[in-house]
Amino acid sequence: MVTADSAQGRWILAAATLGSGMAMLDGTVVNVALRSIGTALDATAADLQWVVNGYLLALASLILVGGSLGDRFGRRRVFLVGVVWFAAASGLCAVATTPLTLVGARMVQGVGAALLAPGSLAMIQGSFVAADRGKVIGRWAGLGGIAAAVGPFLGGWIVQAASWRWIFWLNVPVAVVVVLVAVRHVPESKDPTAAREFDLPGAALAVLGLGGVTVALVDPSAPYALVAGVVGALALAGFVRVERRSPHPLVPLSLFGSRVFSVANGMTLLVYGALGVILLFLVLYLQVSLGYSPIRAGTSVIPLTVVMLLLSSRSGALASRVGPRLQLSAGPVACALGALLLSRLGPGDSYWLGVLPGLVVFSLGLVTLVAPLTATVLAAAPDHYAGIASGINNAVARSGSLLAVAALPALVGVTGDGYRDPAVLGPGYRDALLVCAVLLLGGGVVSLVGLPARTRCGSVAHPPDTVGGHP
Repeated sequence: MVTADSAQGRWILAAATLGSGMAMLDGTVVNVALRSIGTALDATAADLQWVVNGYLLALASLILVGGSLGDRFGRRRVFLVGVVWFAAASGLCAVATTPLTLVGARMVQGVGAALLAPGSLAMIQGSFVAADRGKVIGRWAGLGGIAAAVGPFLGGWIVQAASWRWIFWLNVPVAVVVVLVAVRHVPESKDPTAAREFDLPGAALAVLGLGGVTVALVDPSAPYALVAGVVGALALAGFVRVERRSPHPLVPLSLFGSRVFSVANGMTLLVYGALGVILLFLVLYLQVSLGYSPIRAGTSVIPLTVVMLLLSSRSGALASRVGPRLQLSAGPVACALGALLLSRLGPGDSYWLGVLPGLVVFSLGLVTLVAPLTATVLAAAPDHYAGIASGINNAVARSGSLLAVAALPALVGVTGDGYRDPAVLGPGYRDALLVCAVLLLGGGVVSLVGLPARTRCGSVAHPPDTVGGHP
């Protein structure tokens, strides 16, 4: 085990942050480029939803597999496979010539992200001493948040200066750096008690369940939507049944015997569902309804980068000292207030009085909750389940975004080519942000009511009869 301030500790953090940051950056960069992609490939609103959701679907469906593989065969090994896979798929995205081929390449890219994302956090949990994990996860969240937040600015600049295709080529040199650092400096870790058998039925049902529900939500008026929704719901129910009976489950349901683990993941589902929709709608609205160029729309969210950079580490350290309950309750409420302020944005509003206040409030709420949430989930699971615990939380977060991004555009009336029409996008944007504010408030209430007052980030004792089953 290493300490947070050791040289090796800094290298491990760098590899974990660059790897996960590459996946985070890609998600926000693509949001800014959607309008340009739609124009270049003559895509409909449903096509653009699938550019986002195809990636999220593969990521959410397989991230549990990625976490489980890391625990079994080595977290660094699976992380490196994911990084290389992600870079290769990014090249496929860059050369896509139709909406269909781009969606397919994005799904392949999501598979790579599903392998690297849980390994990023699991390497931290398996490498650092328990006393430093809250601090290190805070730094990881802050640096990763910067990658996600700088995405709109970087994407806008790339789209305007070159082409949307370069937002995908950018991942290749980053992946090379990650591989070099990880091979040289990151120690291997795994769960020595993990069985070699793999839960193929559980993995297949997870993919089928999320895929069916997503197809139904993206185009609910389609003749196949009802069938897809029913198949998806039955597959998810079957997934729970299989996991209960499997001797080597993909998701050890005993983890949810921890009240903290269950509540934190419930809050994650609500909060990240709202975050996915806000990031999607805001950058589109700035360009379509307010007339911002791609680079100006990207520059507009720089305050989010600044807040995450300055305060994430402090947020994680504070939660380690006083417990995460207050921050996980107040953070979503502040995000909801920011969403309400942003929902009032209209044509003619200035950046300083229209966009900035809501964005700053939203950013403060986000930085308040991200690091404590991640640390709380990992602390609620035994160390030998670090990979799958990280995978579960990532899967819940991506599933929240996936389902919200699939459902809300049609729910608020943004279908077909409506995203190009300010008269259609404007009301849809406001309604979507109001729904997101409700989801965020719900996340705050779940944390306040569900988390015990004495919840702590960091090292937690896990009785064998409550979580995991290993003494």
